[in-house]
Amino acid sequence: MSTAKKFAGQTAIYGLSTVVQRLLSSLLTPLYTRAYLPKTYSIFSTMFSYASILQALLAFGMETTFFRYLNKFPDKRREVYNNGFGVTFMVSLLFLLSTIPFTHTLAGWIKIGNDIPQTEFQLYIRYFIAVLVLDAWCVIPFAKLRADGRPVRYGVIKLINIAVTVTLNVVFILGIPWWIKRHLPGSQWMAGWFVHGWVAYVFLANLVASFVTLLMLLPEWLQLRARLDRTMLKGMLTYSWPVLIANLSYLVNENLDKILLGKLLPANVSEHEVGVYSACARLSIFLSLFNQAFRMGAEPFFFSHAKNPNAVQTYSRIMDYFVVTMCLMFVGVVANIDMLKYYVPNKAYWVGLDVVPPLLFGYVALGIYMNLSVWYKLSDQTHYALYISGIGAVTTILLNVLFIPRYSYMASAWTSLIAYTIMMILSYVWGQKNFPIPYRLTKNLAYIVISVLLVYLSFYVFKRNVFVGNGLLALFGLGALCFEWKGLKAIFIK
Repeated sequence: MSTAKKFAGQTAIYGLSTVVQRLLSSLLTPLYTRAYLPKTYSIFSTMFSYASILQALLAFGMETTFFRYLNKFPDKRREVYNNGFGVTFMVSLLFLLSTIPFTHTLAGWIKIGNDIPQTEFQLYIRYFIAVLVLDAWCVIPFAKLRADGRPVRYGVIKLINIAVTVTLNVVFILGIPWWIKRHLPGSQWMAGWFVHGWVAYVFLANLVASFVTLLMLLPEWLQLRARLDRTMLKGMLTYSWPVLIANLSYLVNENLDKILLGKLLPANVSEHEVGVYSACARLSIFLSLFNQAFRMGAEPFFFSHAKNPNAVQTYSRIMDYFVVTMCLMFVGVVANIDMLKYYVPNKAYWVGLDVVPPLLFGYVALGIYMNLSVWYKLSDQTHYALYISGIGAVTTILLNVLFIPRYSYMASAWTSLIAYTIMMILSYVWGQKNFPIPYRLTKNLAYIVISVLLVYLSFYVFKRNVFVGNGLLALFGLGALCFEWKGLKAIFIK
């Protein structure tokens, strides 16, 4: 089997589970936006934004470090596993002990608007602390499943997690109210404790799902030993802390806009604006999903393939097809935006559709940056991740603070595009100096520029006309197929 075909197969396996998981999860967006007004939906987006940033902190960069050290010390897999888990366990335990006593203070900081009592936010925070700790304890066991080549078990556990989450959300938001309304058996008992429209049910569903996931990973837990290799641990921490900062900076870019919108806009509009922006941003899920699926398959592959003599040529070919795919998806989503908007069924949110094109291009740039990041991971120069993502985070903070008060969520959308583009360019420039990979720069830039031009025509000139947009997409796809046919034939036909 060719290396490229092997990579495509591994990415497809992990990608499929990721895609199915995210598609099931995406059912919650139309459920939430139909059931709740934008100002209520803003509660979800605010809480999940904080949670996403904290998840990176608790993982402590150990997932990437785990794969790197398995590659460096293939004969010490157990020690790498024990060390990686030990770090995440201790960090999350410290987080638990240092946050639970201060939920009142945290609620005062996180809460936006004036409609929800602070005591309610305290309860939300307690649920989220529990979810974050349980999820942190699952990070390294999940990484072990990927490293051991067990995508089926990995995928099944992930799917069960999201199935529990979706099911409980449907039960709490639709099922129990429907049951009570029709006075079915047990409805009187349910009416005694059920609170209609209570947002905390969403967070409770996530907590139950995280606990179920932890139980399913018990076989991996039983392989752990309370023994740490101190010499290796020191090296792992040295490698991981720049990765941690890089991950935090990336998540700042991804989530801080929603937090700042709630803080920088007037209280009487902040909840509505955060809700609209967060819901419309979900339309970029298709590119975000592909990025995540790619990373799940690519990271273990890049490390395992690093010692191959033609590794850099392989990385270059992967980049070629990645860029083509991302650009086609970019054009395709924008071409069909007037149909995809029904993914957010409440028309009150559609006023924010203008954020979609810049957010989508931001994901194109982010995906390329993630692909480029192989150079500093393989050369143990993870401090560059700190520099690149740090610059991206500073850009995100400065531009949002400067322009949100005047341009609201449109400032956040364009800031995302600018920050990820800067990170992409910096990674390419520094990568070529420190770990040269022969990327086909001219060809890849041509695809990017053409896709941006087609998106501009489709969205702004032809006013989101579905037929014109898909005509442009078809022309772009046929052109890409003609140019890439020889390479695709070599991979999938021979």
